Amino acid sequence: MISTNTKTRTIKALLTCGVIAGPLYLIVSLLQVFTREGFDFTRHSWSLLSNGDLGWIQITNFFLAGILTIACAIGMRRALISGRGHTWGPLLIALYGVGLIGASIFVADPMNGFPVGTPLGNPVSVSTSGLMHLVSGSIGFLGLIAACFVFASRFKSLNELGWAKYSITTGVMFLLAFLGVASGAQQNGGILVFVTLSFTLAVILGWAWISTVSARLIKSL
Repeated sequence: MISTNTKTRTIKALLTCGVIAGPLYLIVSLLQVFTREGFDFTRHSWSLLSNGDLGWIQITNFFLAGILTIACAIGMRRALISGRGHTWGPLLIALYGVGLIGASIFVADPMNGFPVGTPLGNPVSVSTSGLMHLVSGSIGFLGLIAACFVFASRFKSLNELGWAKYSITTGVMFLLAFLGVASGAQQNGGILVFVTLSFTLAVILGWAWISTVSARLIKSL
């Protein structure tokens, strides 16, 4: 039989994947944001980094982040033996990981002048890969947003109100940013900058939430 200590170490290792997934994804993305020719963080989403000769870097980044997130979800499921959200919380985190892997398989269409040489604005037609990238990303983001609310409910039931408020705030901000992007409003001048930066901030906040919740669960073991 597997000892309790071994089980605990395994769970901690899985949750540690959640702690490092966000920082790894953000560091790799930001290094590209400030070094890829023609990339403008005020107009371009990070998904566009999957295009061009160096696109393999962001593709790999998406894939690794997805694998680490799913591993984290498995750790969460094992750590949360009972209580509100102990099943759906981890499942929704895993859905986010699946969305990231989907985003690595299906590359977003070039647009708004990136990579260099791409016409400004939206592509004339959306490719199958581009469409599936949007679908994969949407499924993943909705999974993360829902997970925030599920964990908020769990933390509230445990009277951990600070964590509950943190989870709700993250979920609401991510939802608003996601709706802004989904509405297509980002295609108009100054609104493009606002929505793009808001969504980038939401992605950073989402990853920070996964990392801190994972660390919180490790500490509770």
